[in-house]
Amino acid sequence: MLDDRYSLTVTDLKQFAYCPRVVYYEQCLPKVRPRTYKMEAGKEVHDDEKDRAARRVMTHYDIPDAVGIRQFNVRLFSQQLGLRGILDEVVYMHKGGAIPVDYKLTKAVKTNHRIQLAAYALLLEDCENRPVERGFVYLIPLRKMIPVIITPKLRETVINIIAEIDLMIRAERMPPPAAHESQCAACEFRRFCNDVL
Repeated sequence: MLDDRYSLTVTDLKQFAYCPRVVYYEQCLPKVRPRTYKMEAGKEVHDDEKDRAARRVMTHYDIPDAVGIRQFNVRLFSQQLGLRGILDEVVYMHKGGAIPVDYKLTKAVKTNHRIQLAAYALLLEDCENRPVERGFVYLIPLRKMIPVIITPKLRETVINIIAEIDLMIRAERMPPPAAHESQCAACEFRRFCNDVL
């Protein structure tokens, strides 16, 4: 696992699943990340959504209002996993479990979003000793909750990605580009990749 010199963010895992080079640039070439208009706009919409989310009832999570409480912007850190993150929302069940909720400015839940949610689940289990069986991705443009079961395979994927990133950072070896060149069109690091058209 990662040593005490650094820890990964949950966003690193999501990015690595989308394009490993983004994490390479972030970790091996620090302080070079360009900010884009899309990134700034996304942050603003994200913040506005948290205000609306506070007014939602628990039935959106398939549970009655009386069985849990919600907290927003929950900071999580696990030395064991070498992982940290700020989770948009957590529903803490009175009987001990937790439900992570991650907000996304997209119209579909993709594999990298499921990996990110599973990473938050592992953090909740490790940091707060609360079992997590499922979570939700909230699609902001559609105002729709999408349930995600935190399967053993998703958990294993998170652990494997942490190990892959650790190896990449230690070797300072650039990974291959994203699987599909269409993913590169709006990437802030596109000018760094000379092998991508």
